[in-house]
Amino acid sequence: MKKSVLMLLTATALITTMPAQATIQSQQRQAAREVRQDTRQVSREIKQDCREGVFGNADCRQDHRNNKQQGRQVARDIKY
Repeated sequence: MKKSVLMLLTATALITTMPAQATIQSQQRQAAREVRQDTRQVSREIKQDCREGVFGNADCRQDHRNNKQQGRQVARDIKY
């Protein structure tokens, strides 16, 4: 009897902790997604401003790539 009660309590504890973990992970994924989307928008604006300036297109592309890569790294840091 005591074994079955202990197993039932253990199972209940595991079941109740899983949704909390899933919620935390979903919040982390959402935050990372928002960072990536914001980075894309800012990167587009920077690239457009760069093209209107005196810089060459290759320099603008490289700045755009670097900016997006930094945003991806921030998103990875949030998730993991």
